[in-house]
Amino acid sequence: MSGRARLTPASWAATLMAAGALLPLVKPATWIFTAAFVLALVSGAGALARRFSPARPLPLLAQTAVALLALTAIFTPEQAVLWLFPGPEAVTHAVELFRAGAEDVGRYAVPAPDTEGIRLMLVGGTVVIGLLVDALAVTFRKAAPAGLPLLALYSVAAGLSGGGAGWLWFLLAGTGYLLLLLAEGRDRLSQWGRVFGGVQRTGRPGTTVGSGGQDFAPVRTGRRIGAVALGVALVVPFALPGLSGGLLAGGGGGGSGGAGKGGTISTVNPLVSLQDDLRQQDDREVLRYRTNSSDTSGMYLRLVALDRFDGLSWKSSVRPIEDVPERLPWPEGLAQGVRVTEVTGNFVASENYEQKWLPMPFPASRVDVEGRWRYEPAGRMLVGDDKQTTRGARYQVTSLDVRPTAEQLAAAGAVPEKLRREYTEVPASLPADVKATALKVTGGARNDYERAVRLQDWFARDGGFRYDVDVQSGTGVQAISRFLKDKEGFCVHFSFSMAAMARTLGIPARVAVGFMPGTPQSDGSVSVGIRDAHAWPELYFEGAGWTRFEPTPARGSTPAYARPATPSGSATGPAQPQQSASAQPSAAPSASESCTPQMRRLGECGPEQAAVETAPDDSGPDLLGTALVVVGVALVLVLLLLPLFWRSRARARRLGPAGAWDAEEAAAVPSGPAPPDGRPGRSSARGAGGTAARTLAVWREINDTAWDYGVEPDESQTPRGAAARIVRLGELRGESADAVHRVARAVEEVLYAPRPQPVAGLAEEAGRVRAGFHAGADRRTRLRALLAPRSAVRVRWAASARWASVAARWSERRDALTARLRRAPHGAG
Repeated sequence: MSGRARLTPASWAATLMAAGALLPLVKPATWIFTAAFVLALVSGAGALARRFSPARPLPLLAQTAVALLALTAIFTPEQAVLWLFPGPEAVTHAVELFRAGAEDVGRYAVPAPDTEGIRLMLVGGTVVIGLLVDALAVTFRKAAPAGLPLLALYSVAAGLSGGGAGWLWFLLAGTGYLLLLLAEGRDRLSQWGRVFGGVQRTGRPGTTVGSGGQDFAPVRTGRRIGAVALGVALVVPFALPGLSGGLLAGGGGGGSGGAGKGGTISTVNPLVSLQDDLRQQDDREVLRYRTNSSDTSGMYLRLVALDRFDGLSWKSSVRPIEDVPERLPWPEGLAQGVRVTEVTGNFVASENYEQKWLPMPFPASRVDVEGRWRYEPAGRMLVGDDKQTTRGARYQVTSLDVRPTAEQLAAAGAVPEKLRREYTEVPASLPADVKATALKVTGGARNDYERAVRLQDWFARDGGFRYDVDVQSGTGVQAISRFLKDKEGFCVHFSFSMAAMARTLGIPARVAVGFMPGTPQSDGSVSVGIRDAHAWPELYFEGAGWTRFEPTPARGSTPAYARPATPSGSATGPAQPQQSASAQPSAAPSASESCTPQMRRLGECGPEQAAVETAPDDSGPDLLGTALVVVGVALVLVLLLLPLFWRSRARARRLGPAGAWDAEEAAAVPSGPAPPDGRPGRSSARGAGGTAARTLAVWREINDTAWDYGVEPDESQTPRGAAARIVRLGELRGESADAVHRVARAVEEVLYAPRPQPVAGLAEEAGRVRAGFHAGADRRTRLRALLAPRSAVRVRWAASARWASVAARWSERRDALTARLRRAPHGAG
C-alpha cells in the first residue's frame, strides 16, 4: 500500500476519533454515522483526484464540491436543485438551520437533542475538520500541523462538556492523531529504501533481520512528539476561556449575573427530556407536596412557558430576570371579577430530581424558598442561578386557583396589541394546511373561546387522535403537519399543535411544560412521579389571563370552563372523579396505595390491577435499539475473534489430511540460504508434489506457533539453525524439542535432496511442538497465543500485497489508456 493510500484512511479515522468527544453532548448520537459517511465520500474524492492529477489544488476543490453536494442532499434536498445541487433556496434554508442550531446549543442542556440544526453543525463541522486534516496530512504531506484542527475539534467538545470530555474520548482522540503521525512517518521513511522501527518484522517475506534490542532514533523521537502532543491536547481545554449557559449549564440554563437585579435568562427547552421521562418503565418520585386545596385535579405544577415558535421548535424567549419579590405581581390580564381562591402548598423535591426550574402551581403569588433563585416576570417562573437546582429543595408556594366561567371567557375583551403581536406570531414556513385545518375545525364558532374549546375537543375526543409516546418526536412545522396527518403522538405534539393552530386564528398562545397534579397518598400528601411530566397549551383571554386547556387524550384533566356546556353522555377527556389523571399513564409509585410495587411484581394485586399493569403505556422495550446493540456487540466480538478464526483455519489447512498447500504459502516459506548450484532449490521443492508441500506447510506451522508464543521467526538461518533457535528461545524440552529437529531435517531434505522421501507423522510432530510451548507458557502468554496470535499479522501483509498488486495493475492500465488517448489525434491525422 502506498504512503497516501495509508494516510487517507488514517486521516479519516483520526477525524472521527477526535469527533468522538462530541458524542456525549447530543442524544441520540446517530449523527456520527452521517458524518462518517460524508467524510468517507470526501476522502475518496480526494484520493481519486490525486491519482489523476498531481496539482494540489485539484483534490481540495474536488473534496469541497463533494462535501457541499453531500450536505445538500442530506439536509436541504427539498430546497435543492434536483435534490442535490445547492441553489439559493437551499443556501437560505441551510443558513436558517445553522442559526437555529447555534441557538439550540445555547439553550439545551447536555445531552442536547439531535435537532436538525445541531445535526447540521455537528456533521458540517466534522466534515470541515476532516477536509482540513486530509488536505494537510495527505495532499500536502504535513501530518503534524493536521493536529491543530483535530485539537480544535477536541477542545470544543471538552469546553462544551464543562472543562473535559472524559479520559476515554481524550485517549481516543490522541490515539487517532498518533496513528496519523505514524502513517506519515512510515511513508517518509519508506522513501529512503527501508523502514526503520524498533520492532522487527522478521517473519514477513522479503524483509531483513535487524539486530533487535534498542529502538531506533526516529522511533524514540516519534514517541516524544506524541507525548508532547497529547500533553498539549490535555492542557489546552482547561486554558480556554470558560463558557456559561446553554450546554455548559448541566441541568439547564441560568441567569447571567450574581445576586443583582439585572441579567437575562436563556433557558433550556425541557421538551428534550419529556419523551424519555414518559417512556420510563419504573416511575420514580420527583417531589411530594401537601396543600390546603380540597381539589388537586387542576393543580398542575408548571416549570416553564415556551412562548417563541421559530418553525423548528418551541422555545422560551430570552428575557430579563430579577430577584424574587416578596409577593409576586398580580397576574397579567386577570380581572377582579373572576373567581379566585388562594391556596398554599408545601413542597419537598427528591434528592434525585435536579432541575433548574422550580415546579409551582400557576399562577403563583408568593414563593418562600432558600437558595439562589431568580424570577422571570413574563412567564412567572423561578429559575436557579449559579448552579442552583431543585435537588432536595423545600419550599412553600401560595398560588391562585383561577376559575373563570365559560361566559366570562366568551365575553373576553380585546387583547392588548403588543401581547397579541408577540403571542400570535407564526413562522412563514408553517404549512398552509395547519391554518386551513384550524379554520375547518372551528367553523361556525362565535368567539375565540368557542374556537379554543373546539380545537381542544377535536384533539382530545372528536378528531380520532391516538396517544402514543413512541411516536417520533419533533417540534417544527413539519412535525405539526405529520402529526395532523398521522393523528398519533403524545402531549408535546398535542400541545404545540393546538398552540400553533390557535395562533393562526389570532388567539395568543404558548406551551407550558411541567407536571400533572400527581396522586394523593393515604397520609394526605400528593406524590408526583417522573411519568407525570406533561406539556399543555396556555391561551390568553383578557379578563382571565393565561388559561390552561387540555387537548391530550387520556392525560390530565379538562378544566371546568373548557368542558362542553351540554353533556354528551360522557366526560370530556379522562373520567372526572378528579382524583388525578396521572394515575392512568403512571406506574409505581403513582398507583394506589393498596397495591405496592413489590405486590405488583409478585402478581398479588388481583385481576383489576393486573389489567391496569398490562395496559398499554408509555414504556416498553425499544426493539430497534436492542437489535442494534445486539448487532453491534456481535460485530465487536467477531472483530476481536478474527485473529483466532484465521489462525485456526490456517492450522487446519496446513495440518489437514489433504495437506492443502497453495502457491501463496509456498512462496512465503522461509527456506534459508540458496543451495549450491545443481541442487533443487525452493522452486523445485514447490514442484516436488504433495510430500514437499506438506513438509513445508508443517514447517510454516511450527514457525508460526513459535511466533505466537513469543519467538519471532528468522529467515536468515537454515532450517537446522532455525530449529536450534526455536528450541533455545522457546525453552523446549524432550519430545517437543526433538519434534522441531525432526521436522527441520525433513525440510532440509525437501529443499536440498535430489529425490526427497516422504516423512510420516509430520502433523503429529507439529502437535507435539505446540503442546510443548503451551506447557511452558504462563496463562497470559497462552491467552495471547490463542486470542491474539502474533502470526495473524500475515493477513495484513497479504492484504497489503494484494492491494499493491491491484494498484500496480490499475496504474499500468491507466498509463496505457492515457498513452493511447494521447496518440489518438496523431493517428487520426
